[in-house]
Amino acid sequence: MTTSEYQVAGMTCGHCEAAVRGEVAKIAGVDDVQVSAQTGRLVISAAVPVADADVLAAVDEAGYAASRA
Repeated sequence: MTTSEYQVAGMTCGHCEAAVRGEVAKIAGVDDVQVSAQTGRLVISAAVPVADADVLAAVDEAGYAASRA
């Protein structure tokens, strides 16, 4: 199990969290997604390593920008 952490900019509410969670959860191998609009923190747990580019693209698809923390 691997864990990766990112910082997401621009989230303000639970709807924002749900949008990010929904897109990131679609990535193959992702087992758990924890996201907080309050802190901007996104933590992903996966059985296999997940490419940063895939996570950043998923966050972008949700309408936000992220960087590796």
